[in-house]
Amino acid sequence: MIGMSLLSVRLSHRTIRLLLPALCGGLLLTSGSGCNSQSQPAQTAADSKTSPAAANGSDPVPAATSGSAAGSDSQWRFIERTADSGVSFTYRNGEEAGNFSILESLGGGVAVLDFDADGHDDLCAAGGGRFDGKSILPLPTGLYRGRSNWKFQDVGQLANVTDNAFYSHGIARSDYNLDGFSDFLVTGYGGLQLYLNCGDGTFQLQSDTCGLDDRQWSSSAAWGDLNADGCPDLYAAHYVNWSWDNDPFCKGGPDNGREICPPRSYTGLTDALYFSNGDGTFRNATSENPLTPEGKGLGVLIGDFDLDSDNDIYVTNDTVSNFLYENDGSGKLTDISLASGSSLSSLGVPDGSMGIDACDFNADGQPDIWVVNYERETNAMYQNSGRMVFRHVSQRIGLNAVGGAWVGWGTCCQDFDLDGDEDIFVSNGHVIRYPTNAPLNQLPLLLENQQGRRLINVATSAGTGSWMDAPHMGRGAASADLDRDGDMDLVVSCTNQPLGIVENATPRKGTAVLKVRLIGHKSAREPVGASLQLQSTPPQSRYVKGGGSYG
Repeated sequence: MIGMSLLSVRLSHRTIRLLLPALCGGLLLTSGSGCNSQSQPAQTAADSKTSPAAANGSDPVPAATSGSAAGSDSQWRFIERTADSGVSFTYRNGEEAGNFSILESLGGGVAVLDFDADGHDDLCAAGGGRFDGKSILPLPTGLYRGRSNWKFQDVGQLANVTDNAFYSHGIARSDYNLDGFSDFLVTGYGGLQLYLNCGDGTFQLQSDTCGLDDRQWSSSAAWGDLNADGCPDLYAAHYVNWSWDNDPFCKGGPDNGREICPPRSYTGLTDALYFSNGDGTFRNATSENPLTPEGKGLGVLIGDFDLDSDNDIYVTNDTVSNFLYENDGSGKLTDISLASGSSLSSLGVPDGSMGIDACDFNADGQPDIWVVNYERETNAMYQNSGRMVFRHVSQRIGLNAVGGAWVGWGTCCQDFDLDGDEDIFVSNGHVIRYPTNAPLNQLPLLLENQQGRRLINVATSAGTGSWMDAPHMGRGAASADLDRDGDMDLVVSCTNQPLGIVENATPRKGTAVLKVRLIGHKSAREPVGASLQLQSTPPQSRYVKGGGSYG
């Protein structure tokens, strides 16, 4: 899951105005909440000084090959802080049991939240599971309270979040009951687990009493107000119909022995949609809002993709077409994925899609959709042309030279070098035990945005021996300003490897940073779908999104 809705934009060295349109016609700047009230328009203006963003362009320029920083004028630097941070946590998939089940392939996610409202970012990570014969057993969720100077405190047991019921995958954070404290949902094999923040440093498990009756294999989830009642609703992505009764023997590896089966060996599951009742409970809205079946979902992103003041949904699917649901404003969703041009590869076939994010890559004021895919497939940039029409522009911006060698998972669009445009981080790692086309542990990607014209992979230029310069079994990723110095740092979940805490130490370019936290008053407190626009040359746009990345 992507980090908190804290938006960082670069300012120019002249007076500017910030216009802040929000989900239901305007940004509501005062604190408060109300499930039954309607949003009303409002706007604010702010003056500051900074340097203009780089000019936009659209010429097709190939990106540098993986690991090259040719053409980059940034001195990238990322430092691993895990060892001294107090964070000692590893997602486990149970592979030591020798089952070679597809359940072991997904890995887990991580979220950034401030659960105690002390101004320091905290970390929450899925723990995975293990096997005892045919029994599938859960492992604890990790919760770490952020302090200062890259220090974190393990508070999982104190906060009552370690007693999980299911083999877990994803973490989806939201203030679902609108009390000002961050709650979180855990996805996994067997159901959903919703943890209510009590406001005193502890959580209570609510799943059995709040109406979240989903018992299918859920991979990722996202929160956002879909029916304009001011309360966060929930979309849960489901994967495939694997079970011990549907566990085929697939060959591969040494001596043509057993290997993890591909997703094409299974039928996809239909996702789940829950609408908030406004009282801390939910109703299953899947039957009243039929969803496209058999999706094999791995990533979910909620946001206002057509800028019509309601939230839409994008779902990444593994080996079948991705979904794009357009919202009519009342919560009625229509799958327009094929007509929109955002569901397939440039060749018109489905990809093995995992991670998802959105950003205004080319600074035209429209949110573009970014999807990371399986090896020998190109990561996809779907450029937004307006009115829910997208163009697959990966080849034009040079991604063909970058994406084919990796199995991409968690991904974050952020302005990591503070030059005014959003760059992209991708966590990579293989899914099968004995891959033949790429290594098991893989280098991450750090794609520098070159003025909206191309992407250059600068990961291995971030410092010899740095986290970016080493291969990992990467899965979920989140970004946040963990040290409160104005730039975005990273937290990365890896399968059977320690959770990575990574500081962005890239030198500044003499820029100031504006941070804006949007808090709804009559809309949801976390106004998913709101956007921030900086009137500069070219203009800069940032979006409040629900879900995203992977897990």
